[in-house]
Amino acid sequence: MSPSLDLNFVRDQFPAFSEPSLNDFAHFENAGGSFPCKQCVDALTKFYRTTKVQPYYGFAPSSEAGDLMSSARVRLSEWLNVTPDEVHFSTSTSQNSYVIYNAFREYLSSGDEIVVTNQDHEANIGVWTRLETAGIIVKTWEVNKDTAELEIENLDAVLTDKTKFVAFTHCSNIVGSINPVKEWIKRIHSAGALAIVDGVSYAGHGFPNIGDIDADIYFFSMYKVYGPHLGIMYIKQALNEKLPSQGHFFNAKVPTSRFTPSGPDHAQIAAINGVIDYFDLVHAHHFAQFSKTVKTDDISKLFQDAEKINLEPLLDFLSQNTSIKIIGKNKTLMRAPTVSFISSKITPEHISKELAKKKIGIANGNCYAYRLMKAIGIEPDSGVARISFVHYTSSDEIEKLIIALDKII
Repeated sequence: MSPSLDLNFVRDQFPAFSEPSLNDFAHFENAGGSFPCKQCVDALTKFYRTTKVQPYYGFAPSSEAGDLMSSARVRLSEWLNVTPDEVHFSTSTSQNSYVIYNAFREYLSSGDEIVVTNQDHEANIGVWTRLETAGIIVKTWEVNKDTAELEIENLDAVLTDKTKFVAFTHCSNIVGSINPVKEWIKRIHSAGALAIVDGVSYAGHGFPNIGDIDADIYFFSMYKVYGPHLGIMYIKQALNEKLPSQGHFFNAKVPTSRFTPSGPDHAQIAAINGVIDYFDLVHAHHFAQFSKTVKTDDISKLFQDAEKINLEPLLDFLSQNTSIKIIGKNKTLMRAPTVSFISSKITPEHISKELAKKKIGIANGNCYAYRLMKAIGIEPDSGVARISFVHYTSSDEIEKLIIALDKII
């Protein structure tokens, strides 16, 4: 029998829930950035206090700093079920995708084809469309305009023997559906193409088991996974060796330096240890035994089961209001708790402002999914109201949100 999330234990790990200035504030904009766990905050503080020097030299603070950074890479790779040399750090996912774009610009040839979607965040669309200037043919895997979902039939319509890669999202930051990435990657690989997956809106609901889904490149952001403002990029070793290096020439044979032309803050890399400490602590609290290759799946199920309990009443409330249109599924199956909607009575901006008066934070606008807005007939400048929460959200906060929405809408 699967364990249930110990919410009190979890919330005790987040300073925000005991911070006086945040008293009675309900955070429903987690898709834009989650609260950091105390283990991350402590690790970041300790690094700045004791080891904020250039790392990897022989003197004590420097060597300790380097050990912490190396440990973060190794421990993160274990949770992702990949090797340490396949994990890369940068300032953001947008930065990582731009670096890889430059590598592909050198690697691909005029007439080659790539596929993007119109469901993704712009970071996993716009950067690839720039390849058109190098003669690359860009095709779009279109969403179903009625459901806003990606469907495998529409992928098959644009996939050819000239396709070099398909870039798509694990979970849309607007639609909220958790896409069947493992199934899609198999289809893409069978066509001889690479799979580039944006996992930014998925990773906060449990680390992705990248080794299992078999992506060639996978992006996500630590600041949406209870950590510092870093972008994480996985590149499969075989692809790393093929793509042209984008780093300093003398690092061209160093796997973790080939696609990091500008390194991120050392302290933030070290602070990833704090996030892993949190995941390890939560896992140990809920599970008696584990192996390194399955604890990622354990945590994902634990978090997602807890999220579904809170997601169901929210979806039910919104579904029953005839003035509301939910973007995406109105059921919890294969759905993250990122719920976007529009109202026929009130603008997304006004909903957000009225909720803010009640100390409830949500997002509004296109949330960088501009092309999706256009595809499903929503004015991008107005966009949607977006509610997003994670495993640490309480049922009391959900109730507060629903009561407030009921009065506003």
